[in-house]
Amino acid sequence: MKRTFLPAPLAFLILSLLGFTLSGQSDNPYILSIQKSASPVLLDGLLDEPCWQDAHTAGNFFRNFPYDTAFASARTEVRICFDEQFLYVGATVFQVKNTYIYPSLKRDFDFGESDEFQVNIDPFEDKLNGFHFSVSPLNVQREGTIDNGGTLNADWDNKWYSQVVSEEDRWTVEMAIPFKTLRYKNKQGANIWRINFGRIDMKRNEASSWAPVPRQFDIFSLAFAGELHWKEAPPKPGSNISLIPYLTGRMERDFEFKLPNEFNANAGLDAKIALTPSLNLDLTVNPDFSQVEVDEQITNLSRFELFFPERRQFFLENEDLFSKFGFPNSRPFFSRRIGLANGLVKKTTTDGQLIEVQRSLSVPILGGARLSGKLNPNWRVGLLNMTTAGVKDIGLDPANYSVGVLQRKIFERSTIGAVFVNKENFDQNPDGGYSLDHNGYNRVAGLEYNLFSKDNKWEAELFYHRSFSAGNNKDAQAAALFLGRFTRKWRIYTASQYIGDNHRADMGFVPRTGFLAASPGVYYNMFPKNPKVAEKLINYWVGLENDFIVNKEGFRLSDRWHMLNMGMEFVGQSELSARVFSEYVYLFFAFDPTNSGGEKLPEKTGYTFTRGELEFESDQRKRLTYALELGGGEYFNGTITYGSASIAYRLQPYGVFAVSAAYNDIQLPKPYNSPRFWLIGPRAELAFSRSVFFSAFVQYNTQANNVNINSRLQWRFRPVSDLFLVYTDNYFSEQFISDARVKNRALVLKLTYWLNL
Repeated sequence: MKRTFLPAPLAFLILSLLGFTLSGQSDNPYILSIQKSASPVLLDGLLDEPCWQDAHTAGNFFRNFPYDTAFASARTEVRICFDEQFLYVGATVFQVKNTYIYPSLKRDFDFGESDEFQVNIDPFEDKLNGFHFSVSPLNVQREGTIDNGGTLNADWDNKWYSQVVSEEDRWTVEMAIPFKTLRYKNKQGANIWRINFGRIDMKRNEASSWAPVPRQFDIFSLAFAGELHWKEAPPKPGSNISLIPYLTGRMERDFEFKLPNEFNANAGLDAKIALTPSLNLDLTVNPDFSQVEVDEQITNLSRFELFFPERRQFFLENEDLFSKFGFPNSRPFFSRRIGLANGLVKKTTTDGQLIEVQRSLSVPILGGARLSGKLNPNWRVGLLNMTTAGVKDIGLDPANYSVGVLQRKIFERSTIGAVFVNKENFDQNPDGGYSLDHNGYNRVAGLEYNLFSKDNKWEAELFYHRSFSAGNNKDAQAAALFLGRFTRKWRIYTASQYIGDNHRADMGFVPRTGFLAASPGVYYNMFPKNPKVAEKLINYWVGLENDFIVNKEGFRLSDRWHMLNMGMEFVGQSELSARVFSEYVYLFFAFDPTNSGGEKLPEKTGYTFTRGELEFESDQRKRLTYALELGGGEYFNGTITYGSASIAYRLQPYGVFAVSAAYNDIQLPKPYNSPRFWLIGPRAELAFSRSVFFSAFVQYNTQANNVNINSRLQWRFRPVSDLFLVYTDNYFSEQFISDARVKNRALVLKLTYWLNL
């Protein structure tokens, strides 16, 4: 999300006034009553139990996409009830059977790629945090958490159940969501939750929901949910303790440095303990994350560190509490700093030589605890503490990581929060033990205010962070302000940011320090009024994005970036867009703009360059889809030509076969490098059933001189219990086709089991 600027005191006053103005009593016209089932519910996809006949019906879904001005084309009817263990949702989705579109039988399918029925629940009525459950016509499941009112994190994994029955003109679904899976406040008497039901109809190119959601927002946006009225309180879930042990074995071999085979086995345990229905304690002992997929590679032409998302399950529940303080380029906490490291490792080769090799490796995590959730409807809390072992091979000492977060809801949908992050390093003693390194600490403390208006059209963020270290703490702060207005036709935002020279966040993500930035932008969407044009064209847009970065060293303009963006969206989700870029970069340090190890451009030099690009994405409803991008122009003191292409074929119901390719041709004058980079990635995502999945992909990267082959077989033999078999191979990309030279390879077998006590 781009960020923007106003003088801080004036802006805070405006935001506070907005917050007071936009709060108020509920006048929600979308209300659904829920009652307890008097008889057992058999989860078979047939809505024939008495509770379904007695339940009130939520129907008359309203369109969200492509237009939000009419009812949905096809009917969807939803009913809801509960017993002591489950919240039940039953839906009838009217759709002709031979029109189903879905990528495969693999769970956690991407949003907008499959026909689906979804349920979005906000038990605390805060309109910011909730739970998402979705099924396809073939009963493929996806679950996730919703934060900041409309951000879906589908990496969250938990237990729930569903069954689907397909008929010629409809499909019916029954969901059973355990109350132990949800987080809610249990109080006597009448209760009110917020809830909405959504539907994606790929054939009709239509998204719709029970409570209407404006077109500029996704249908899981919690600001527009209806109300679920409980005639009697939801049940107390009782004891809610889950143990998740794992066993793993790993065998690897390094051919590049002629190292012998290495084999190691490991075991560990995660535990989830619900202290209250809304407050969860996660514990971990010696965790292992070997089933996590390899990061998708990109051609890196940046001067700064790249961000890669967190996928490890332990960190995902209530992730926004910990990881979304600050802006994307100024996070006080970034969980990938824990348990991952790079360094020179001493190894003995097969011929007896002692050598040092560069390695990216997992750092043993001795244990950790994570408390997160709601104290009451207005307060959220997050506490995390983890300790990592030392790694002698790379000279890495043990460390302790702690995070404390407290967040208070104010006004209708706004929050104010405080965060404290602390990293403590340990030194090795002469006797082999460890003691606290009194100069090896780094701490960050901060306050943050987030505003989301009642209608979701206003969004704002204001924060101040300060770091404390044993070194120089002068100018060790970071501050920023964002203000945006998002309507059906307009997206207007402005952001400003300041990061001091000595601001340090060892547990965070701050790739750049010592600058002041402003980033205003505006977009305007137009909708055709001519009926004949509207049959083919949904909308077209024009927008301007800008970045201005001033370096604190002499307050000199360091970066200036402008992008004029134009495009149109056709019926069927195909898009055509064109962009023109104008950029200025002043180098405060020598830099190789190709990142290929060549001669560096000299420091204290400035470059202005322009380029353009054209992009097209095909109709996503088709079984064969493709995307094309072509661009080029000036680049520092030379030129760049680049392009990318991808093609995918959906073989229902088995999976997707895809190939992507990216090419960069950089031409710089001598003595600088003029490389041509290729990044090619064939991929297959297969599902043999709803419990057996296989994925395989290749990443051929000439910039990194690496070819990575990765395959993963997953058997989900019980809910949230898996057997993984992962194989990975790395080769030199040079002469890969004619004479493949292997770097290293590894084979991992892992078993995880979810046990409820």
